Amino acid sequence: MANRVIPAAQRLLKTLRPLNSASSTTISGVSPITFREKAQPEAEEELLLPPLDGHHPKAAEALFNLDDENNRLFASVPTLKLLRAAANLHMVAMEPMVDVGMWMMRSRLMTTPGVKDVILGFIRSTFYEHFCAGEDTVATGESVRALNEAGLRGMLVYALEYASDNESCDRNLQGFLDTVESTKSLPRSSVSFIILKITAICPMKLLQRVSDLLRWQQKDPSFNLPWKHETLPIFSESSPLYHTMEKPEPLTPEEERDLELVHQRLQRLSERCVEANVPLSVDAEYTSIQPSIDYLTYASAIKHNKGDNPIVYGTIQAYLKDAKERLLLASKAADKMGIPMGFKVVRGAYMSCESKIASALGYDSPIHNSIEETHACYNECASYMLERIGNGSGAVVLATHNVESGKLAVKKAHEIGISKVHQKLEFAQLYGMAEALSFGLKDAGFQVSKYMPFGPIELVMPYLLRRAEENRGLLSASTLDRNLTREELKRRLKAAIF
Repeated sequence: MANRVIPAAQRLLKTLRPLNSASSTTISGVSPITFREKAQPEAEEELLLPPLDGHHPKAAEALFNLDDENNRLFASVPTLKLLRAAANLHMVAMEPMVDVGMWMMRSRLMTTPGVKDVILGFIRSTFYEHFCAGEDTVATGESVRALNEAGLRGMLVYALEYASDNESCDRNLQGFLDTVESTKSLPRSSVSFIILKITAICPMKLLQRVSDLLRWQQKDPSFNLPWKHETLPIFSESSPLYHTMEKPEPLTPEEERDLELVHQRLQRLSERCVEANVPLSVDAEYTSIQPSIDYLTYASAIKHNKGDNPIVYGTIQAYLKDAKERLLLASKAADKMGIPMGFKVVRGAYMSCESKIASALGYDSPIHNSIEETHACYNECASYMLERIGNGSGAVVLATHNVESGKLAVKKAHEIGISKVHQKLEFAQLYGMAEALSFGLKDAGFQVSKYMPFGPIELVMPYLLRRAEENRGLLSASTLDRNLTREELKRRLKAAIF
C-alpha cells in the first residue's frame, strides 16, 4: 500500500511548507503521574499551590480558587498591559478572526505598498506585541527585566528558522551569538535559556538527507556512516521510519563539509553559552527531520555537558507515540556515559503537518490517537524526569499550558522532596499565554520561564503564522486567562470608583 502512494507523498514532502516541530505503555520502573478517571479540561478555575517547604507532601493536595487569589496573581501587571492582554486574548479566541488574519498575512496584500504597512502596523500593535518580546535585543531586554521584576524568567528565542544555504546559516548564527552576549547586561538569572531551532543554522535539505541516512542505519545497523559523531540513541523500536523508503545515497564530499560546518556552528554557540552560563535548549521540529536534530543536539551535549550542569538540552514532544521510549533510551545512555542530560518536555506543535505526511505515505499518524493519550504520555515523561533529578541525574523543563499537568508535577515534586529537584526543574509557558498558570507556579516557589520570541516583525512572521495555525484550538479553548483578566479589570475598575 505504501509503495503506491510514495510519489504523491514525495511531492507533498517537497511542497508542503514546514510548520515547525510507540507504545503508550508506562515507562518501566517509574511511578507515573496519572490523571483522575475523567480527563480534566485544559483550563480550570483552581490551581495547585502548596507551601514550598518540602516537608508536607499532603499540602500539595490543597487547592485554592484563582478567583479569590486574582488580585495577588496579577498584582505585578499594569492595568494598561492587562487591558491589552484581555483584548488580544479575546481576539485570538475567535477562530474566524484568526483565519482572516492568516489569509491576509499570506495574501498578495502583503506585497501591496501602503496596504502592507497598515497590516503590519495592526499586527505589531496587537498580536506581535502580545506574543513577542521585541524587535531587537534592547527591546527584548526591557521585556526580560519586566518579567524579572514580576518573578519570572525569560527563554530568549531569536525567531529564525528554515535557512536555505551556508551564508544564511552563518548570518543566523551571529544573531544567536549576539543574543547570548545580550544576556550579560541583564539581571543575573533573569534569562533561563537560549532557544535554538536547528533549521536556522543547517539548510533544510541537508537535515532531510542526514535524517534519511540515520533512519536507514536504524533499519540496517551495518549501514556505515563515516561522518557520524558520537551521539545518544535517536530512535526507539516504535519510531516512524516511513519517511525513508529506499536506501539513500551517501553524503557527497560537499554535503559532509556542510554538515561539519553545522557541528562547528553549534559548537560555537554552545561554547558561548558555557561562557555566559546560560543553557541552550534545542527545539524539536517535525519527524521528517527530527533524527538529524536529535543527532546534532546529543553530539553537542556529549561535548559540552559537564559536571552537574547540563548546558545543551534536547526536546521531547509528548504527542508522539515513541516519545517515552526515546526519552528513556537517551537518558539512560547519557547516564552510562556520565553526561548530565537536560530535556524540555512539550506536548508538540506540528500536528497538521505530521498527519498530512503520514496519511500521504499510507501510514498511521505518529501522533497519539487521542488527547488523553498525549496527556498521559506527557505526565509519565514528567514523572520519569522528576524521579531522575530527584536521584541526582539531569534536569528538566516542563513546558505546559495544561493546569492539570502543573498540579500533578507539583505534587510529584513534593513527594520526591522539593529541595532535591528545585534547581533542576523549570516550568515554562509561551510569552503572552497561560499567565495564571505561570504566576501561580511562581507564587508556589517554583522557577518559571516564558518562551520569548523576538526579532523584526517580518522575520517573526513565520513564527506567528505557525502559532496561529497550530495553536488555534489552544487559543480558543484556554478560557482561564481570559476570565481572570476580565475579572481583575472589573475589580480594579470597582476599586477606582469606590
